[in-house]
Amino acid sequence: MLSLAACVASSVAVSVLLKVARERSIQVEQAIAVNYPVAALLCFALLRPETSQALQPGTAWWILITLGLLLPGVFLTMAGAVRHAGIVVSDAAQRLSLLIPLAAAFWMFGESYSGTKLAGMGVALAALLCLIWPTAGPKYGAPSPHSGATARTLPLLLCVWLGYGTIDILFKQMARSSLDFSSSLFTAFVLAGIASFTFLLARRTSWRRRSMVAGAVLGMLNFSNIYFYLLAHQQYPDNPTLVFAAVNIGVIGLGTWVGARLFKEKLGPPKIVGLFLAVAAIGLLLPR
Repeated sequence: MLSLAACVASSVAVSVLLKVARERSIQVEQAIAVNYPVAALLCFALLRPETSQALQPGTAWWILITLGLLLPGVFLTMAGAVRHAGIVVSDAAQRLSLLIPLAAAFWMFGESYSGTKLAGMGVALAALLCLIWPTAGPKYGAPSPHSGATARTLPLLLCVWLGYGTIDILFKQMARSSLDFSSSLFTAFVLAGIASFTFLLARRTSWRRRSMVAGAVLGMLNFSNIYFYLLAHQQYPDNPTLVFAAVNIGVIGLGTWVGARLFKEKLGPPKIVGLFLAVAAIGLLLPR
C-alpha cells in the first residue's frame, strides 16, 4: 500500500508546488522546463529504457513529437488552473480526463460497449459539468481564485481535461507500437525538455536559481507519481482495479483535503456535487 500512497501523495504534491509557485517567486515556465530533464534522468536510472528502440524503423515519431509538445503545454495549463480554480477542482478535472481515452477505446479501437461503462461515462461527464460550472455571487468568493471554476477559469479546466485525456490516448497508441512504455516515456520527456528550453531560450528568459531548484523538485515528484503507479501495478498484478480506484479516488480525496485545509478553497454546491459524482464515475469505470 505504500506505493499507492506515494503515488497519490506525489500527484497532489505537484499541484501544491504549482499552487505556491507565484507567492514563492518561482517562474513556473522555468520549473516545468527543468522538470523534464530531471524526470528523464530518473526514468533512465530506474526504468532502464532501451533508448536505441526509438531509432528503429517504424517508430511513431509523430506521436512522440506530439507528446513532447503537449506535455509541457498541458503542464502550464494545469499550473494556471491550479492557480485560478484551486487544487480541488483542477485535480478532479485531471482525473476525469479518463473519460476521453475510454470514449476513444469505443470509437477508435473497437472495444465493446457495456451498460456500466456507458453509465460511468455519463456520470463522469455530469461531474465535469458540475466542476466547471461558473460560480457567481459573493457567498463563494467569486471571482476569487479559491472559488472553483469561474467563466475565466472554464477554458483552463477544459484544456486540462482535454489535454491529459489526449496524452493518455497518445501513450495508448504508442503502446501498440514496438516501442516499450519506458522507452516512449523517456523519449517523450527528452523531447518535452527540448521544446521547453527552446521556447524559453527564444524568449531570452532570465534564469532564476529558485525556479530551477523548484523544477528539480517538480521533476522528482512528476516521475515518482508515474514510478509508484507502475510499481503498484507490479505489486498487485491480479488486482489492477485496486490500483486504478485507489489512485484516482485517492488524488481527488487528498486534493480536496489539502485544498480545503491548507489553502481554504471554498466550493459551492455544484462543485461538491461534482466531486461526489467524480468518485461515483470512477467506481463505475473500474476495470472489470
